[in-house]
Amino acid sequence: MTRLADLSVAEAAAAIREGRVTAVELTEDCLSRVREVDGQVQAWAFLDPDHALRQAQAADDQRMAGRALGPLHGVPLGIKDIFDTSDYPTEFGSALWRGRTPRHDAAAVARLRAAGAVILGKTVTTEYAYYHPGKTRNPHDPARTPGGSSSGSAAAVAAGMVPAAIGSQTNGSVIRPAAFCGVVGYKPTHGLIPRSGALLLSRALDHVGVFARSIVDAALIADVLAGHDEEDPDTRPIAAPQLAMTAAGEPPLPPRFAFVKGPAWKAAEPVLDEAFAELVAALGETIQPVDLGTAFDRAIDFHGIVMATDMAHNFRRDLAKGGDALSPQLRELLTRGQQHTAFDYLEATTAAETFNRLLDDLFNEYDAILTASAPGEAPIGTATGNPIFCSLWTYLGTPAVSLPLLEGPNGMPIGVQLVGRRGNDARLLRTARWLSRHLAEGGKPHRKSTSSKSSGRRTSQRRAK
Repeated sequence: MTRLADLSVAEAAAAIREGRVTAVELTEDCLSRVREVDGQVQAWAFLDPDHALRQAQAADDQRMAGRALGPLHGVPLGIKDIFDTSDYPTEFGSALWRGRTPRHDAAAVARLRAAGAVILGKTVTTEYAYYHPGKTRNPHDPARTPGGSSSGSAAAVAAGMVPAAIGSQTNGSVIRPAAFCGVVGYKPTHGLIPRSGALLLSRALDHVGVFARSIVDAALIADVLAGHDEEDPDTRPIAAPQLAMTAAGEPPLPPRFAFVKGPAWKAAEPVLDEAFAELVAALGETIQPVDLGTAFDRAIDFHGIVMATDMAHNFRRDLAKGGDALSPQLRELLTRGQQHTAFDYLEATTAAETFNRLLDDLFNEYDAILTASAPGEAPIGTATGNPIFCSLWTYLGTPAVSLPLLEGPNGMPIGVQLVGRRGNDARLLRTARWLSRHLAEGGKPHRKSTSSKSSGRRTSQRRAK
């Protein structure tokens, strides 16, 4: 029998709207799952069951009173602990900010509440959303990392504690943990979702992202989050993107994919060559290998310059007043960022537009770039893994999706990353759903295991649909 906690976002919202399930019942089942598995996974930084149930009861009362319901009414979600929440602490995964209690919600949190969501709790982040790991473990194998920095959000969804959660990406912090934990991870076009009220690492690189069990669920959450916010200067007044409606549809023609290894493939583990060779073979004439050329060789270095310089500037006071409370990894990054010249920084920031113009010709011919989400399976240990397969696409601000389509030799998930043209998020999500269904119907290579080793349960087969 399917537990309520296993419902997708769309299924749960429909069941509550139609009166077949109450928000309290759904939230209680999610909390029951937390009690069962989170002792090992440790995905939550802050969670108050009574407060979550009060939110759920308020959602049920609103429905019983006949009031208008939002698209996420009564659905429990997880929030990465870098987004301000007026009812939970927000500590950025850092001892320096322990006990910080904001009075206002971040824009993303406010939009989720306005859509009726129940904020189940705050999920673990690495320190300052950078490399130093938190307590979270991979739900499929607790000896392995869940990735970072949105480790708790990815693990909470993978372990079935919530149907979806939000995170952030400044390098690889959505796509990589989604790949390691075997869930759908969606990083939108830069500026599609406002970041106001979230920890600022780099204005040029920060993205709000979504973790879910399916592409349509990720799109449904993003529909709620997207749009202009006057406090985020990189957002624009746009019409509703209708991501979920487009993602659920069929493309007019079978999509065409460009298989791109790019400069990141130098970090690939041997398993990637074998797995992606089988994937390319399975896709046949719909995919072609494409070499980006030497022009892109410096792009990953440019990303590193922008990220280190921006973080050094934004966290300069933290380094000055509490350097000993910061991890050696973060102190090293901030020190390195202070040493970049103005010329280096300006060269790196202005080059991104040139690279995107070069990609425009590729996207005129192909619907999406297909590449890896991470170098291989989640590594053993607490280190969060190499984000290099995400760096280029974060730097360029292009939309990206990680799909749990492959499995490594140790039975761990391996993510397939699709990348689209800036602003074409809906088309990318539709293409991603087509790819997942096409491979499922035709037999996919290295099929991902559905066994969750930490919880002893079988995860949903509809995650990538």
